[in-house]
Amino acid sequence: MAQLVEKQEPLSFRFADDGLVPNHPRWPMLVYPGAVPLPDDVDPAAVLEDIFSANGWGDSWRDGIYGFVHYHSRIHEVLGIARGSAEVRFGGGKGKVLEVKAGDVVVLPAGTGHQRLSASADLLVVGAYPPFGTYDLCRSPEQHAEALRTIPEVRRPDKDPIYGSDGPLLAAWSKLAA
Repeated sequence: MAQLVEKQEPLSFRFADDGLVPNHPRWPMLVYPGAVPLPDDVDPAAVLEDIFSANGWGDSWRDGIYGFVHYHSRIHEVLGIARGSAEVRFGGGKGKVLEVKAGDVVVLPAGTGHQRLSASADLLVVGAYPPFGTYDLCRSPEQHAEALRTIPEVRRPDKDPIYGSDGPLLAAWSKLAA
């Protein structure tokens, strides 16, 4: 499946803490538009699952994106769009709205807010996580103070979820990237 991946530099987005969504204090959200061409003759979700798994990102799921603002304070997340399209606000209320479509991959450092605003009827997303961290779902103001403490403690993954050991994530999320 790795042969399907088209090597590219990701788009990079940084978001400030908006009082509800902390976002990550150092590392940007990375977007790889059209990074994974999805052939018609295979299960597109399986292609994404295989690529993420081969690069050490597991505990994958297939679903959509919640329609409420939320973030994860104890783990990073990758979202691969297997089918359809969606408008998603990243970074919380003062963040950025992007359209994501089949073949796009978005890597969210811990703390990055995300919310589906609209979606095609056939939207299918594959999510996965690095091999460390603890899944949580944060969406209330009461969780903000604790999230500010836990987000910086989530270490950088050893591999980019689609490009592995030499992927752009490693430089973008280095200790020097601030």
